[in-house]
Amino acid sequence: MLILGVDTGGTFTDFIYRENGSWGIHKRLSTPENPSKAVIEGIRHICGGTIPQGLQIVHGSTVATNAILERKGVPTALVTNDGFTDVIEIGRQNRAELYNLSYRRQPHIVPSELRFGVGGRFDQDGTEVEPFDTTKAREIAKAIKDSGAESVAVCFLFSFLNASHEDAMRELLGELKIPVSVSHEILSEFREFERTSTTVVNAYVSPKMTAYLTDLKNAVEGSTLRIMQSNGGSISVNTAMQESVRTILSGPAGGAVGALEIGKQAGFDKLITFDMGGTSSDVALLNGELPLTMESSISGYPVKVPMIDIHTVGAGGGSIAALDEGGSLSVGPESAGADPGPICYGKGERITVTDANLYLGRLVAERFLGGDMTLRTDVLNAKMKEMAEQAGLSPVELAEGILDIANTNMERAIRVISVERGFDPREFTMFSFGGAGGMHCVSLARLLNMPRVFIPVNPGILSAVGMLMADVIKDYSRTVMLDQHTTDAAALYELFAPLEAQGENDLKAEGFESKAIRFERFLDMRYQGQSFEIMVPFDDDFIENFEQLHERSYGYRNPGRTVEIVNIRLRARGAAEKPTSTKQETGSATPAPEAISSTQPSVFDGTTYDTPIVEREKLLPGNKIPGPAIVVEYSSTIVIPPYANVTVDAFGNLLIELDNA
Repeated sequence: MLILGVDTGGTFTDFIYRENGSWGIHKRLSTPENPSKAVIEGIRHICGGTIPQGLQIVHGSTVATNAILERKGVPTALVTNDGFTDVIEIGRQNRAELYNLSYRRQPHIVPSELRFGVGGRFDQDGTEVEPFDTTKAREIAKAIKDSGAESVAVCFLFSFLNASHEDAMRELLGELKIPVSVSHEILSEFREFERTSTTVVNAYVSPKMTAYLTDLKNAVEGSTLRIMQSNGGSISVNTAMQESVRTILSGPAGGAVGALEIGKQAGFDKLITFDMGGTSSDVALLNGELPLTMESSISGYPVKVPMIDIHTVGAGGGSIAALDEGGSLSVGPESAGADPGPICYGKGERITVTDANLYLGRLVAERFLGGDMTLRTDVLNAKMKEMAEQAGLSPVELAEGILDIANTNMERAIRVISVERGFDPREFTMFSFGGAGGMHCVSLARLLNMPRVFIPVNPGILSAVGMLMADVIKDYSRTVMLDQHTTDAAALYELFAPLEAQGENDLKAEGFESKAIRFERFLDMRYQGQSFEIMVPFDDDFIENFEQLHERSYGYRNPGRTVEIVNIRLRARGAAEKPTSTKQETGSATPAPEAISSTQPSVFDGTTYDTPIVEREKLLPGNKIPGPAIVVEYSSTIVIPPYANVTVDAFGNLLIELDNA
């Protein structure tokens, strides 16, 4: 049986696969015009030309993400209560750019002419106070048909308590033969704006995701295809088609899952992950567990489904360097992507971060992608000289300036998820991966005074590895609105029981036996009068758990204040078989002579060094390498500056210690 993990990025599509007990990796340029093309071609390449049946595939996709970011979803209609059609646009009236007096919101993805109100109301107890207006609902269904809408979101007030009106509307819309997303199935919680927004986003992207996944299903017919979720687990391809909103940021989620598993195996569980690809960089803080959030948004639209708390910045290997009108240098967020790509790829015309690394001798032109792709230095040198003259700098100063700006952008992102949340980066190990991560991680750790950088085996495809490590996870929630004086732990366990029954049934349908299923329970809690909740792991001491988390988050607790339980949340987890690494005995500190293949000039802080080129596959546990050095492997290049030293651990990971930390 062939098992594959596939991660589609903005520049490269990554594959990891296991066949007959051995692992292999593959990378190829993404095909943005049709992302499935690169996936299918990569699987075909791995399988020797013909895709057989019986494959086990876990895939992380950017299709849903890009559809909302680029506003390329399908025309979507919204049906809600009469008089509430503009809630989706009014939102919370928060200003995204507080000091921008010229700020204007983009037009909503559901224009006003595609928002429809129908009579019918439930109150806050789920009691019907106004019957469903079937006649008006039929008129709305006809209007939607005539409008050309290709998908519909249905969201009524208090449908999480009584879904009968949403079900009735869905039945009438079924005659249109287009996808319908109903809010009580997408997000069964209070707060109508966030619930409506999440349902609308799902309706907007699901048809695109369905078309994409249908192409993949047809190409791998007879195989099992699972899709990575944003919460760190995978779901069936059919669920992903219906609830595509759960797949947003699925690629970065795979990287976080892989980092936590590999880090723990090597003895590190306090990690700041740094995933730098061709288009963007993703960072997350893992304090022994995956950090989940319910407060995510994408392109300004709240998406209230469980996601790993990952912060993204537009700084990647393909980020374009430019001079503004005043002559100042900027880097990103615009990216050269896979096509045309950086100048050194052969087709690009604008200098990127990757080009700057190559110009400074921090990439080996003949060894990119293990030698499968040779970088063009001839075209790059002329372009660097031309831009340097415009900036009034030497080419070396320009290249180092580009890297300094990119590193500063990424440092700022890490401070958001660490310092701004009360964590000291010096207490964490930086876990670096992604195709470009190894070229920047040590410089970034130096800026943050972090003592150590951890680079796993095959860092360029770690997100794909993480997808194979991910369990199958189903998330369920229910709004309960209780307080500590009217409930206790026993009563809450009873409220979880129906969710657990549903979770067990759903996972058994996925092929798991009861012994492989476990439940994780959480409560959304707050002090009475507060507007926001904290997600708290549930056990018998849930009040104390809440107050401890509140004190850590906000610096105080208020023992005399009544605590409210707003939502209950259940994660049903089906344990998947995970790739493991074999621990080896530690040997000599001196690498074998063949591990150093050559040298080349590299520039660090304005000084040129004769830098050894190290073959990572020839390093053994216990080997030590002083900086400067450039470690090359198939999926990534790792730059070791003069102020750092490398040790290979028993699993083949690289541990980089900084001299100044």
